[in-house]
Amino acid sequence: MEKTNKMILYFITGILVMLMLGAFYKPSGAEAGSTRELSLGKIGGDVRQLQVDLNKKGYNLEPFDGIYGLKTQQAVIDLQKKNHLKPTGVFDRNTGAVLDGKKRTGLRPGTDINRVSRGVSRQDVVTLARVVHGEARGEPFEGQVAVAAVVLNRTRSDQFPKTIKGVVFESGAFDAVSDGQIWLDPDEQSVKAAELALSGYDPTGHAIYYWNPAKTTNRWIWSRPIMKQIGQHVFAK
Repeated sequence: MEKTNKMILYFITGILVMLMLGAFYKPSGAEAGSTRELSLGKIGGDVRQLQVDLNKKGYNLEPFDGIYGLKTQQAVIDLQKKNHLKPTGVFDRNTGAVLDGKKRTGLRPGTDINRVSRGVSRQDVVTLARVVHGEARGEPFEGQVAVAAVVLNRTRSDQFPKTIKGVVFESGAFDAVSDGQIWLDPDEQSVKAAELALSGYDPTGHAIYYWNPAKTTNRWIWSRPIMKQIGQHVFAK
């Protein structure tokens, strides 16, 4: 019995030593140049650093044990939700970019964003955000960006006014203007969708029309070549 108890003690001690070493392990060589995805059950110095970084953002994860447990996972999920990322609980490249303070997009990894300076005023941003809020409230983030992109695409087309305000308030152009929802205060996500579209990202492929197929009664709009669907809206040339 005494021998068995000693073996159990050695086994438990060995596990504790491994956990302690893992918590302070620092990648080197080939590993140092890469960032691995972290998920429930992972152990290492990178997990400990993640806990330190999350703690700086207001998540109480002390003591920093280097073990990716439920508390660390929940902090990552909360961070992802606040930044419109899929709440997987896995600390991946997109979540890392958000934690590092880089611009949040809510888009798929690898999305190319052509950042351009349009010289727009703050009022233009607010007007664009109001359209997004009134027309695409409840749509996925990419669908909200798409609505903002349509407005901007119209300013570049000979068929429409050349300013954001002119496009938005053109008679009969947007239901949100007709029913007064344009005057609702836009939420944070609508503002960010407007800003992202202004940065040059257009998920529609240069569409100048969009509509909800389940709601529209306009026969003419169906004559426009549909390019893609995002959420409940289809986008067309």
